Amino acid sequence: MKTETHDILRHWREAVPNDRLAHLVRDTERAFRRALQVRLAAHGVPFGHWSFLRILWETDGLTQKELSVRAGVMEPTTFAAMKAMEQLGYITRRQLPPNKKNVYVHLSATGRSLKKLLVPLAEETNQIGSRGIDPKDLATARRVLLTLIGNLAQDDIDAAPGTAQTNG
Repeated sequence: MKTETHDILRHWREAVPNDRLAHLVRDTERAFRRALQVRLAAHGVPFGHWSFLRILWETDGLTQKELSVRAGVMEPTTFAAMKAMEQLGYITRRQLPPNKKNVYVHLSATGRSLKKLLVPLAEETNQIGSRGIDPKDLATARRVLLTLIGNLAQDDIDAAPGTAQTNG
């Protein structure tokens, strides 16, 4: 059976074997996301909830705004996801004095218990994706990807308003 992931692979091998690295990384992420999405769906968990659950498993009690930043999504997206996750019983939301504008998100027992069920699905997806790759090559790939992230993080800092370099 041919899948969208097969189409992506064919595209890279035949049409654009030397295209930009950013596109290759994006398509790799899409393939990983699709593989995990299928596994999560089998347990009734939308992929959109996965990112927030992962963040909350590491740091419970963040504000919705902090969750948005950490997940890399807009606040309305986070609001909609939190509303749905609250209805599913995964989280509770609270406003605390003195700043009632901040909405703090806490995992419920149900939300915490999902970690034991869902993390193995992500681990399985990573194992499938890295099948046949030498562990040394995986370590190199990890170092390279972390360096790319670091370089782009520095570019964010350099490009921030008020930090522009001048040649004068």
